[in-house]
Amino acid sequence: MSSNKDNFDMADLGASLPAAAAALSAEDRAGLVNALKDKLQSLAGQHSDILETLSPTVRKRVDVLREMQSQHDELEKKFFEERAALEAKYQKLYEPLYTKRYEIVNGVTEVEGVNPVSAVDQGDNATEEKGVPDFWLTAMKTNEVLSEEISERDEGALKYLKDIKWSRIDEPKGFKLEFFFNANPYFKNSVLTKTYHMIDDDEPILEKAIGTEIDWYPGKSLTQKILKKKPRKGSKNAKPITKTEDCESFFNFFNPPEIPDTDDGFDEETAEELQGQMEQDYDIGYVVVFFYLCLMNSLCLL
Repeated sequence: MSSNKDNFDMADLGASLPAAAAALSAEDRAGLVNALKDKLQSLAGQHSDILETLSPTVRKRVDVLREMQSQHDELEKKFFEERAALEAKYQKLYEPLYTKRYEIVNGVTEVEGVNPVSAVDQGDNATEEKGVPDFWLTAMKTNEVLSEEISERDEGALKYLKDIKWSRIDEPKGFKLEFFFNANPYFKNSVLTKTYHMIDDDEPILEKAIGTEIDWYPGKSLTQKILKKKPRKGSKNAKPITKTEDCESFFNFFNPPEIPDTDDGFDEETAEELQGQMEQDYDIGYVVVFFYLCLMNSLCLL
């Protein structure tokens, strides 16, 4: 969004920000704002020097252009306000379609023209196929970004995923994703959520992401794996040595990266690595929003 004072290149400012600026505490954000103000004042001084070199006639023209920029910014502000209202209006109109999708996918209702064939008609060993089996798992696996996050072990749990919902939040600005699961042998939660808090909703900067703590059943965690090693020869302990180790899993999505509370050991390399993790996390969330908005999901991508 343009500035009301001078038409500065905000991209240049963004490039000068620290690598971890995507997720800041309130105190850090205050410091960032002050740094931006200092930068703007410095740039304003440079622009003032340039204006001083202009003739009175040209300066008058520049003043008119700056006033036009202010008018543009006011219109842009109204645009964002009206766009938000329009999105809210249509979100309510979309909702019955998402509800209908849920009912069809999960076999709650049948579509017109389909007559379910009973198991008796198909034979003794046949079972009635309801809804669209593995709808969300299939949808996610067709996407290049999400498929990279889903391990073979994850697929068993994701077969129990029955719906995904997305909603905007106002305080603080951002959005929330909800993953609804049928009862399953992996974890006790019926809903896993991921909430993204944004500093600015029009030109979003990720402040932080919050995920659900998954209540795994004993020995069923998909984000950790158990390694067993044979004891060394001659060791008094004949039992295998058991070690738990973190592993790649889609369900790590609900345990997003966080900015550390202290600066100890937080060097530039660590900051860049953390920024990359946060960007990847946000990209995954953005893709999930697309899947929610696309009624047919995997079917519309085939």
